[in-house]
Amino acid sequence: MHTPETTTHHDRILAERARYVSGGVSTPRLVVAHADGARVTDVDGRTFIDFAGGIGCQNTGHRFGPVVDAVKAQADEYLHQCFMVGVYEPYVEVCRRLAELSPCAGEQQKSLLVNSGAEANENAVKIARAATGRPAVVVFDNAFHGRTLLTMTMTAKVKPYKAGFGPFAPEVYRAPVPYPYRGVTSDDAIAGLKKLFKAEVDPETVACVVLEPVQGEGGFIPMPDDFPRRLLEVCREHGILYVDDEVQSGVGRTGKMWAIEHYADAAPDLLVSGKSIGGGLPLAGVTGPASIMDAVPAGGLGGTFGGNPLSCAAAVAVLDAVAEPAFLAQASALGDAMRARMEQIAAAHDAVGEVRGLGPMLAFELVEQSPERAAAIVGAAFERGLLLLACGMYGNVIRLLAPLTIERDELDEGMALLEESFAAAL
Repeated sequence: MHTPETTTHHDRILAERARYVSGGVSTPRLVVAHADGARVTDVDGRTFIDFAGGIGCQNTGHRFGPVVDAVKAQADEYLHQCFMVGVYEPYVEVCRRLAELSPCAGEQQKSLLVNSGAEANENAVKIARAATGRPAVVVFDNAFHGRTLLTMTMTAKVKPYKAGFGPFAPEVYRAPVPYPYRGVTSDDAIAGLKKLFKAEVDPETVACVVLEPVQGEGGFIPMPDDFPRRLLEVCREHGILYVDDEVQSGVGRTGKMWAIEHYADAAPDLLVSGKSIGGGLPLAGVTGPASIMDAVPAGGLGGTFGGNPLSCAAAVAVLDAVAEPAFLAQASALGDAMRARMEQIAAAHDAVGEVRGLGPMLAFELVEQSPERAAAIVGAAFERGLLLLACGMYGNVIRLLAPLTIERDELDEGMALLEESFAAAL
């Protein structure tokens, strides 16, 4: 007797995804039905501990109560206006909070709100060019700044981000960046930047440098203590603006509101924020002093959906929560607990070269510069009910992006699954 095969909801949706969604979008096996706090449930009822956070967008956890309440209240008022058609208070309130929390140098901090980190980075370059009257941009090895034409040019990895998409934007130059585990020091990076100014671009034509204080997609590489300060000194020498890209490292991810706050004497000129600022809704921003932010004439900045009212309502709730000293103290304690467990895992496996990061923005780098072992760990974790992401130039870094609100029992469960996954894959 023939028994018909059972097709699960998971299989059906993935089959329809293959039929209707562009193959250029990379997707995993996970098909989500529900998420709450640090847990994600798939369409067949399987639950996962989430150490991925939608690529760093859930610092406050899935369906963070204050965010859900704020979005529901805003939805009862209006969904969209376009800030260039009708001014609305949620946009202004987000900008006020960003001004109060800004790490940037200068007076009268102001912000522009947009939809994504890539859009914010692109606008930061536009603002820097308008403020300085200069065209050139300097970025760094291992950088990721987005997928638009300009930010893709600024990004350091060819596949999958840049292959086949040229020609790229002009006047973008790349310098070395400190990478202590692979032998690149702050001295090496500063020397490389100075060589770039001799060989490739006149520093007097450079509008800005753009740097992630903890490089995200590039491998969760935190800058050494001295590098942001020394980079800023070079910028000041040549009248170059320092743009601090905190799309992934900001909003409490490192135990401080902004990762740059871990570094002395390194106040940037512009801050780029995104990802977790919207609590799961699309929002990003550029923040800096009025002397820079007002350099662009009226009408030069904007966008139809930039600073959408729902996203802004969510961001107000997120920023108010994360700014609380108790929240940041909890995040720092989470980082200490995670690092201790990660060091234990690393000590058991020769394949692990380094545990690194700032606060709870942490990662393992595997010694071998190839993606196979990291992919095996991610796969083993999925089978055990843990969501993980790999990153790095060679795909050999395992990054942890647990919600900063995770309960201790959930953290212990997730770290136990992580330990099992390393044991199974290595």
